[in-house]
Amino acid sequence: MAAKHFINDPTHLVNTALQALTITNPSVALDAENKIVYRRPGHALQVSIISGGGSGHEPSFGAFVGEGLLSAAVAGTIFASPSAEQIRKAIMSRVDHEKGILVTVMNYTGDVLNFGMGVEKAKAEGLNVKMLVVGDDVGVGRKKAGKVGRRGIAGTVLVHKISGALAATGASLDDVYKVARLTAENIVSVGASLDHVHVPGRAAPSQDSDEALAADEVEIGMGIHNEPGSGRAKVDLPELVKRMLQQLLDSQDEDRAFLKVNSNEVVLMINNLGGVSVLELGGITAEVVGQLEAEYNIKPVRILAGTYMTSLNGLGFSISILNVVNTDIGGPSMLQLLDAPSEAAGWTAPIKKETWEAKSSKTREGETSAGKDIQASGLTVDPEIAKATLTAGLERLIAAEPDITRYDTIVGDGDCGIGLKRGAEAILQMISAIQLSGDVVVDLDKMVEVVENSMDGTSGALYAIFLNSLVHSLRQQGYAGEATPKIWGIALKQASDSLSHYTPAQPGDRTLVDALHPFIKVLNTTGDLRQAAEAARKGAEGTKGMQASLGRTVYIGGTGFEQVPDPGAWGLSELFLGLAGVKEPKAEDYIVI
Repeated sequence: MAAKHFINDPTHLVNTALQALTITNPSVALDAENKIVYRRPGHALQVSIISGGGSGHEPSFGAFVGEGLLSAAVAGTIFASPSAEQIRKAIMSRVDHEKGILVTVMNYTGDVLNFGMGVEKAKAEGLNVKMLVVGDDVGVGRKKAGKVGRRGIAGTVLVHKISGALAATGASLDDVYKVARLTAENIVSVGASLDHVHVPGRAAPSQDSDEALAADEVEIGMGIHNEPGSGRAKVDLPELVKRMLQQLLDSQDEDRAFLKVNSNEVVLMINNLGGVSVLELGGITAEVVGQLEAEYNIKPVRILAGTYMTSLNGLGFSISILNVVNTDIGGPSMLQLLDAPSEAAGWTAPIKKETWEAKSSKTREGETSAGKDIQASGLTVDPEIAKATLTAGLERLIAAEPDITRYDTIVGDGDCGIGLKRGAEAILQMISAIQLSGDVVVDLDKMVEVVENSMDGTSGALYAIFLNSLVHSLRQQGYAGEATPKIWGIALKQASDSLSHYTPAQPGDRTLVDALHPFIKVLNTTGDLRQAAEAARKGAEGTKGMQASLGRTVYIGGTGFEQVPDPGAWGLSELFLGLAGVKEPKAEDYIVI
């Protein structure tokens, strides 16, 4: 549980967050005293739609106020219902009354009671108001929920969007209410979370308590206020999604069979509870969509994935399924209403209906790069000697990975050794699987492609640039025959010069250049690979105690650079020593940590 916050005063947090909505959407205003976000006057008359609830579920509900969605939203404190008086003021004085008002609320006792009181007060004063309670959560079944019924969670957002779009067309209150209720009746949702959330300003609960989840546990059906669900389990994502979909769609489950999906049109919403990265939410979405098609033959006509209703920074997600049905009002369909444009900061569904309906399967295939059909250069080496030399260098680099990783853990982000090892292993695999041609340009070009596909990060880019330039430089020699040390030295120098166009690194900056430059210089001077490799090692050793001018080490700080060499320079020197056939002790014989 993350118990650290930038704003620890919950009152200040809620007030400023509400104020921010008026900054990001100039069409809305804030009644700060009553915590009411509402549309500024001046728009066409329509049925007004009001919702709300406790804070902590952002962007619900305030960020859904705007054209084509809500007319107003009333906020309580974190996870607590707003008061009946707040709600009454929203109904009576912050929205238009002429065409009627729909109040939509999630099924929580405090919300139902307080919004109900506000609605009844408004009715008593002669206003035409209808109230809809949404309960879409199947995480708690019929038996356990009893008379309370299903909780309202993220599926409520779809009710808001569809009813809000219909209201914007000028539809009557009766029709808006009918479609909102029909939408609510055709939605099922369930959530899951890896942990409870911490409310700012409260003491953090003990991780040893019975309520705390173990590190490898997930709560299936957890509510959006830390309420328990159907149980805890130690499962991976595929099994978790399988169980969640069963709760949503198993028609044989009498306790949870709330919806029979009998339509050809289904809308899927994957909702981030606040603490899941965008990257991981993408992986979750792919898993859900894959299982829906494979196990239930359901191919959603619309897929919404994003942050719609959170539980503060909850480390979880929810799945909502809307069964699209005929509204029987003679107007736009549910899908058309879902697709309709809106102007609310919290609604994120920019894909046009034409794009969904096109169902395009077109792709771009094939390879057009001229480099894939590279011509022989006439610059040659004995392919067996080349393979043996490369193998020796790459194997020595792979063996050095633990040392390189240890150095990079101290002065970097720890991935340098793994990246170099991954590239070396990929090239080893390639030269083991194919027969080298003996043409240095042709063979090196194939290795460059392997490096580009197997190495990422900064070092991967540097190696790819350098090796691509080396291929070009070797071809430019205009020489047919054996690739001598002199030829290699000239081409390496030219490739190094090209690399300098993309990085300002020079000897003394504590980078791989501290090993590369002396290697090239000595090879050009002596033509001796062993001497050049030993010069690279000396250059790498010299980076110990050298203050970094480039790379992540600059930002890390500390004194680690005084104890270890630059990981990239060390790794490159290991490769060169291996290529030269030098049998040396391991790194700890050179460096004392």
